[in-house]
Parts: sequence; C-alpha cells; structure tokens
Amino acid sequence: MTKKDKKIAKVNKYNQQKVGFFRFGKMGKDAFLVTNDVGEFCILKTAELDKLIRGNITEKDSCHSNLQEMGIIRDHINFPNIIAKYQKKNAFLNAGPTLHIVVMTLRCNFKCVYCHASSKGENEKGYDLSKGDAKKTVDIILSAPGKRLAIEFQGGEPMLNWNVLKFFIEYTEKRSKILKKTIEFRLVSNFSLMDDKRLAYLCKHNISLCTSLDGPENVHNANRIWTEGNTYKNVNLWLKKTKKIYKKENKFYPGAILTATRHSLKYPKEIVDEYIVQGFDSIFVRMMSPFGFAKKVWGKTGYSLDEYWEFSQKVFDHIIEYGIKNPKKIFTERNLLMALLKILEGEDPNFAECRSPCGGGIGQLLYNYDGKVYTCDEGRMIGEDTFCIGDVRKNSYTEIVSHPTVKKVCIASTLEGLACDQCVFKPYCGVCPIYNYEKFGNIFGQLPLNERCRYMKKFFGYIFEKLKQEKARNLFERWIEKEKEKNRRRYQE
Repeated sequence: MTKKDKKIAKVNKYNQQKVGFFRFGKMGKDAFLVTNDVGEFCILKTAELDKLIRGNITEKDSCHSNLQEMGIIRDHINFPNIIAKYQKKNAFLNAGPTLHIVVMTLRCNFKCVYCHASSKGENEKGYDLSKGDAKKTVDIILSAPGKRLAIEFQGGEPMLNWNVLKFFIEYTEKRSKILKKTIEFRLVSNFSLMDDKRLAYLCKHNISLCTSLDGPENVHNANRIWTEGNTYKNVNLWLKKTKKIYKKENKFYPGAILTATRHSLKYPKEIVDEYIVQGFDSIFVRMMSPFGFAKKVWGKTGYSLDEYWEFSQKVFDHIIEYGIKNPKKIFTERNLLMALLKILEGEDPNFAECRSPCGGGIGQLLYNYDGKVYTCDEGRMIGEDTFCIGDVRKNSYTEIVSHPTVKKVCIASTLEGLACDQCVFKPYCGVCPIYNYEKFGNIFGQLPLNERCRYMKKFFGYIFEKLKQEKARNLFERWIEKEKEKNRRRYQE
C-alpha cells in the first residue's frame, strides 16, 4: 500500500468513526430509506448513502442536518432528545397488561366461515363463565398496576351469558371505584341478541360496542351465517339504533371490524364504500387467522399473504384517494393509522401484535370461560394449553404474569437479537410468536419461510412510498390530528 493509500485509509477510518448506527433499505430506483433505533427516518439518494457509509458526509451535503439530528453523525448527538424519544417509544414496557380480554362463553348462534375461536353450539352446556370465576377474574384484573384498564368481552357470543356479563360489569364498577381505577368496557358482539332494554343498559354503563361488518350484503352474508335470519340486515338495524342512542348520550359511536375471506378479496372498493355509506370514520381490515375452525377450512376460505397484500393495497389506495378528494372528511384505515403513529409521532399505539416485545402476557391477558388465563387471544385460539399461564381459581396476578411462558414469549418477540434487528423497518414492526408456533411449531419464526414477514415489509414499504407524496402525507397528518383529538376526549371522560 502506498503512502497516499495509507493516508486515505486513515482518513476514511476517522470519518467512519463519526458515523453512528443506522439501518437502510432500498426504495425505488435511486433511493434508500434510513432509520435509527428510535424510529426517525430519512430518504437518501444512492450517492448520499454511499458517502454516509464511507464517512464522507459533510455540512455541505443537504442531508447532513437530518442525519445529524437523527444522531447518525456522531460529532453532534443530542442525547437527551434521543433518550426521551426512546422512552416514549417504549413506554408500554412500564404499564403492565392494560387490555384484559374475557371470554364470557364459547357458545355462539352464528357459523362464521372464518371462526378462529372454535365456538360451540348455542345450546351446548359447560362453556359459560360462572359468576364465581367472573368475580375471581375481576379481582385478578384489578390487581394489574395500571390506573386505566380496558376489559373486552368476547365469545362465542357474549350476550348468550347475559346475566353473568351484567354481574361482571357491576362488580367491576364497584371494585374499581374503591381502587380508584378507570375501566373502559368493550363488548364484541354479533348483535343478534340485542334488544332495546339491553342496549339501554350497555349505554348506561358506558360499554363501547364493536361488531363485525364484512362489507356489502352479499359479502357479509357469505362470511357470517345465521340460520335464523339475514346477518347483514340484523347488524345494520342495530348499528343504526346504537349510533342514535350513543350520539344522544354523547358516547363514542359503535365500531366495526372486517375479517377478509377469499370471497372478500374480490370487493376491496365495495367494502370500503360500505363503511363510508354507513357513516363510519374508519375501517379495520383483518386477515383471517390460521387458528380454530378457520384452520380446518383454510383450503376453501383462506389465501396466501401475497394475495391478501394485493387486496390490502387496493383497500389502502381507495381510502387514500377518497381522503385526498374529500379533504373535509376523515376516513382512516386502522392498520395504516397505527403504523403512522409509530413513524410520524414516535409513539406506540399499543397494537400488541406489532410491537417489540409483543403484548402477550405483558400488554394483554386473556381469561377463558373455564378460568384459565392465556398470554393473549391468539394463545387460546390454537386449541391447546401451550400458552396457558395460570388459572384465576389457583393463581395470583403476580404468579400469572411471572409465568415462564410469558418470559419465553417476550424473548421470542424482542427484535433485538433476531434477524429482524437488521431490517430497516425494525423500529416500527413486531412478530407474533403464536403465529410462528402455529406455522412452524416454534415460537421463533423461520424468516425465509415467513409470509407474515414478507407482508409487513410490503406494508411498511407502501407507507414510506406514500409519505414521499405531498398529498398523501398531508392526508396522513390530518388522520393523526383527528386521532389525537379523539384520545383527548377519551381521557377527559
């Protein structure tokens, strides 16, 4: 090596030492996305990335100030700022389980083609939560450290166990008042057993309502089967009534979620338009889970995640196009919104399936009808006790959250130490150990074969491409402001 080469090597080594840690990934023909550990990002041209890697970025380069602010240029790192952002991003780690899902019954009067809960017939015996176990469940939930807790009633169809549901609500209200905890109740129901008396009770006790709306009548009825009637007409009847009474009482409107089957994939625009016509301000599109009954009929109703991505992209495109054309109206897609809160606001919206570590056991708990406690909803769906972490009749809250399985799930979903740690989308993503277990027989996913990983890369890539477009970015910022306003109202109440 000549003296000149040695001098150049010495200079390059010095310059490279000025470059902090970052991740990068290809975006388009001549652009790369660069991210850091706190979720800040910038987009560099190929030549700029090359200079950065070599340590040759100077103040004359237009990207220098952004990289310096991100802490990638080490000669000026704002440590207090970085620490504050990292704390904000990971604040959920100190909160304990804030979502507590209670299975009131496994019985259901519907035969949905994508049922992942392995529901039982509505007249079967031995599948209801008892009052005794309901009381013990409440006591466990209120032992959680958080001052604000959400209790979500699921099934089966929760209203098939109506008397115990009422007892659960009223006992929780009594105990939470003594313990000075704020409880947000949520009821997930198909509305088939709703009547005016029950609706008035639910509204009086501030129960947030959520149902399933899978799109237009032909799509909804094909997915959600009820031998006693037209499921689409029934859910629309009660959606109208619930919206009317909740508006009168100044409560939040009922929500709805969509689970897409193979049949649904043909109607992305029609599904979105149904939600807009119904007066919703958002839609939450979910893929089918490969658990329970859905697993058995996957060949008929399921799809690959590549097929689901094609459907998702059409849904996202239609919603964004609608928002740009109608700037005074806010209509969001929840998956997009939660990702945008991470990317643009640096906060975690507590979506348990997409954070590091995941929410299993530390962000949410599921209490089954038989008293058993699982790490999460998906943990009980697989139909075995691999993810069972306790029993309300035998264990305390501390024993449940300290179970070895909780620790294993945390380790398996902490992206540091996994192959995910090198991915440019790592600051915004997460893995689901339950999905990995179901797919590969191991809570640690096999990434080369992992369709979910491939989907998430397309999902985040799509968002960053849209963020490069001024109209789309302005729309996303309006979404975030609306969400902040809703959260302010929720906490004030």
